[in-house]
Amino acid sequence: MKNIWNELKNKHHKRYLGGLDIFKYIGPGLLVTVGFIDPGNWASNFAAGSEFGYALLWVVTLSTIMLIILQHNVAHLGIVTGLCLSEAATIHTPKWISRPILGSAVLASISTSLAEILGGAIALEMLFHIPIVWGAILTTILVLIMLFSNTYKRIERLIIAFVSIIGLSFLYELFLVDIDWPLAAKSWVTPSIPEGSMLIIMSVLGAVVMPHNLFLHSEVIQSQEYNKQDEAAVQKHLKYEFYDTLLSMGIGWAINSAMILLAASTFFQSGTPVEELQQAKSLLTPLLGEAAGIVFALALLMAGISSTVTSGMAAGSIFSGIFGESYNIKDIHSKLGVILSLGIALLIIFFIDNPFYGLIISQMVLSIQLPFTVFLQVSLTSSKKVMGKYANSTWTKWLLYGIATIVSILNIMLLFS
Repeated sequence: MKNIWNELKNKHHKRYLGGLDIFKYIGPGLLVTVGFIDPGNWASNFAAGSEFGYALLWVVTLSTIMLIILQHNVAHLGIVTGLCLSEAATIHTPKWISRPILGSAVLASISTSLAEILGGAIALEMLFHIPIVWGAILTTILVLIMLFSNTYKRIERLIIAFVSIIGLSFLYELFLVDIDWPLAAKSWVTPSIPEGSMLIIMSVLGAVVMPHNLFLHSEVIQSQEYNKQDEAAVQKHLKYEFYDTLLSMGIGWAINSAMILLAASTFFQSGTPVEELQQAKSLLTPLLGEAAGIVFALALLMAGISSTVTSGMAAGSIFSGIFGESYNIKDIHSKLGVILSLGIALLIIFFIDNPFYGLIISQMVLSIQLPFTVFLQVSLTSSKKVMGKYANSTWTKWLLYGIATIVSILNIMLLFS
């Protein structure tokens, strides 16, 4: 016990840049595509479409635009400094600022892990009739084994391929149902807040612009080894990162929109709100017939496992960053961050009576934490001390602050709704 305590207090562990090497092989685009169809997204999108029809499509557009700007900006931080967001905050901001914000980011990662574990548990219930609690325990144990043994990277391509196919299936099904395209086009760009919709609006926003992804993206970028003193190498990374971010977010926008459109054209039209994730399997019936339930559950299970792994990695990155270290699952700080996020999320699941509502609330919690992470990020990427000549321009800085302000206003509206 004494050795563990001494290890936790040690801030001089050897720097490790290869902790997330797996992402070099799968590509950020595919990773983000999977992130856009995690269980929390499924629940938020199906709830939005089934309860409010096309009316909340604008939230997907707004949140995707925000996400492109924020992810691109935080990637700049990782590329230019070689630090993840959590490390940079620890090094360049006072503890009384960085510690509370990073602590809240750990809480956000717990909320994310809760949604992802719940998704896996719901899938196991659909496939094998395993109770939600036991399914959550099995999902958590499996993910911990994958993370601590590094076996996840051996099957991750298969998981990403399968889940991506399901996402593309949702897109394909748009051609099999009756969509009011003129109304959809108008709803994508026309904000409206129907009565009683604020919780769903914030859950959709939180499901798209997830705080832990900002930390994870900067970690992934800085884990790629290249000569950060080479101007040409930095410029090359900045250029290709932007193209990849733009493409992946575009795919994510399309899949999120497809889920809302399908739910609107089926459940909303029939006046049937989605109250459990299992109902959504009917969306795949026109394409897959009687096999829709099994395929849907398998996709949900793989999405739950994949996104729980990335959520655990993000928690490890945030927690190790508090101690000025990058993510390395062999290091005690990264291990503890992973265990805290998944363990506390699992404990909370024991007390959840309605899994679907738990998914919605978990995504809403992410939107509440988001402004704190964004304000921290902007202060770092706008600093010439941190970023040098790559610091945000005045226009970019105020654009980013504007995003944080918009999310803050929406949070206040939620409190008073």
